[in-house]
Amino acid sequence: MKAMSFEETGGPEVLHLVDVPQPHAGPGQIRIAVRAAGVNPVDWKIRNGSTLRTIPVPLPHIPGLEAAGVVDEVGAGVEGVSVGDEVFGAAQNASAEYAVLDEWAPKPPELTWAQAAGLAMAVETAARGLDLLGITADQGSGTGQELGAGLEAAAGSEQGGSASAGTTLLVNGAAGGVGLAAVQLAQARGARVIGTASRDNQEYLRSLGVAATDYGPGLVDRVRALASDGVDAALAVSGEGALPDLITLTGSPDRVVSIGDATAADHGVRFTTGAEGRAFYSLREAATLAAAGRLTMPVARALPLAELGEAHRLSEAGHVRGKFVVVLD
Repeated sequence: MKAMSFEETGGPEVLHLVDVPQPHAGPGQIRIAVRAAGVNPVDWKIRNGSTLRTIPVPLPHIPGLEAAGVVDEVGAGVEGVSVGDEVFGAAQNASAEYAVLDEWAPKPPELTWAQAAGLAMAVETAARGLDLLGITADQGSGTGQELGAGLEAAAGSEQGGSASAGTTLLVNGAAGGVGLAAVQLAQARGARVIGTASRDNQEYLRSLGVAATDYGPGLVDRVRALASDGVDAALAVSGEGALPDLITLTGSPDRVVSIGDATAADHGVRFTTGAEGRAFYSLREAATLAAAGRLTMPVARALPLAELGEAHRLSEAGHVRGKFVVVLD
């Protein structure tokens, strides 16, 4: 099969289109014919070698941790999904014609392949941060094998929210993939959301019902002008330097969670990497909300598989609305 791979760490130019053996689904897994694969910051951090100590990978390596496609192989012990089903989820080596999924959900027809491909990692990361802040949803039970059950019926129903009703959440860095997932999941769970973003992305956030403002100096005053009753919790999605302001706004480091600022521990703030447990149950939540028209993931740009290096370069440049993806015919 065709795949994008790199044999040494470095810039986007180390990525090359190669022929490799097809992977196969093991127990509890499924394999898909990939229609689109998402691009995440961790992909290019692995490629440029900056995560070698924390995320060692054997070389050559096919990047990509999420994809959407058509099931063509079902592993032992898997129930509730069949060959031919359309799904999205957490993948291994997703920048290829075929990929193995460990966790998945049915792709709602309301989402394009490109939109669905960019959901899994953003939704899991956002849900993990929200859970730590107490902005929770009913997780239900089961694994990726059972996520198809009841989607059609659930799509028209109202989701969660009662436990978090009245909560005001500040998302610092709300226009990227994780930020947008956090915004929409939090709203579905009953929270009111304030989000920081660049000026170019603020109108889009307002179209989602978010009270949008600038990030950077003066944040405390701007947010207080938007939230007269104060901010109950804050999720730091991107960059460094905002944590002191988020603590001031919420009143305690215990009310702040960071997924993007590695200096969190210096401020007494929780920094989540997934080591405390992944929130892949949220793929079902996202699928249900998307089917009801209450969650989407903007595609900043969709490029052919062979242009994965350009997608990495664009992602590294930052200030992205939504996700970059690569698409396959």
